[in-house]
Amino acid sequence: MLLGEKGVGYELVRESPWLRRDEFLDMNPAGQTPVMVDAVRGILLIDSMAICEYLEETVEKAAMIHGTAANRAEIRRLVTWFDTHFFHDVTGPLLHERMVKRLAHRVAPDGKALREAMKAAVSHLDYTDYLLDHRQWLGGATLSLADLAAASQISIADYLGGIDWKGHDQTARWYQGLKSRPSFRPLLAERMELVAPPAHYDNLDF
Repeated sequence: MLLGEKGVGYELVRESPWLRRDEFLDMNPAGQTPVMVDAVRGILLIDSMAICEYLEETVEKAAMIHGTAANRAEIRRLVTWFDTHFFHDVTGPLLHERMVKRLAHRVAPDGKALREAMKAAVSHLDYTDYLLDHRQWLGGATLSLADLAAASQISIADYLGGIDWKGHDQTARWYQGLKSRPSFRPLLAERMELVAPPAHYDNLDF
């Protein structure tokens, strides 16, 4: 999404981290995505926040960590919140139960784990509702990296059927706005192997 907002061309390469391919581990010994490779400049970058910070420092268009020092700190806090806490509570468990177990282990998901993840999603959306009650965007008055990080996590959780939008009108309106942006279209077009999204997933008026 950040590359799209900044108008930087890119090619997505699918990687299944659980396969732990030698070629991928050579790039990132931690075996985690994302990894960004710029073959022309001979640059290899690992970790989403490190990649985003690099793009902020090297591409002038569409700054996403902006404002005063306090504003920038708040944006970074929220990026960490969604990339760490939301992922730990919601996205990670949903991915493990509904994708990794099915593709890598060929076993059924744990119903209790799914219910816990969906329950946690409600609490997280309560928090985004609270933020949007007091701000135009999650990180402040304008679109920021906080919105991109949150929308990316929520999109994956929504794809996996883990989001109940009832009672979260504030977050739903914000999310509709993000879904309508050109930078979001590649994300909405992505499909996971053997796992189909709900019918409303790529509908802007869900």
